[in-house]
Amino acid sequence: MDNFGQPVIGVGAIVVRPDGAVLLGYRDKPGESPSWCLPGGHVDAGESFKAAAIREVAEETGISKLQRPKLLAITQNLNSAASIVTGAVLANVEQEADALVLEPEVFTQWRWFRPGTLPTPLFPASQAVLAHWQGLEPPAGWLTYPIVPVA
Repeated sequence: MDNFGQPVIGVGAIVVRPDGAVLLGYRDKPGESPSWCLPGGHVDAGESFKAAAIREVAEETGISKLQRPKLLAITQNLNSAASIVTGAVLANVEQEADALVLEPEVFTQWRWFRPGTLPTPLFPASQAVLAHWQGLEPPAGWLTYPIVPVA
């Protein structure tokens, strides 16, 4: 994940159902250790974190109706050879929102989890984003810059 020192700007979307469950995908990408991951990815040039989250969720899961997306924080990985910055976007969906595996080369499944029972291991950027959302300290080597207080 060092990307040869090139900066990486990403987004992690915390997609939450009315019952409080959060969406995570099992990421099994060649060359990486398998882990659970929020929907998300790279932010394109000229794209906001919010727009990137909406696009990535639709591309990866087929869920296209995100309600009230808002930027919560920016996270920064200080332990990487590349400068890695991730925007944490929180959005709600309807109870019956079904996530489809639209990128089988990256994800093998999508599942909804209660915040207190999140699976491990978590993809590092997702772990940092979820820690902020849950009011926890970021993982070692990560800094979090809050944008909007978690309600």
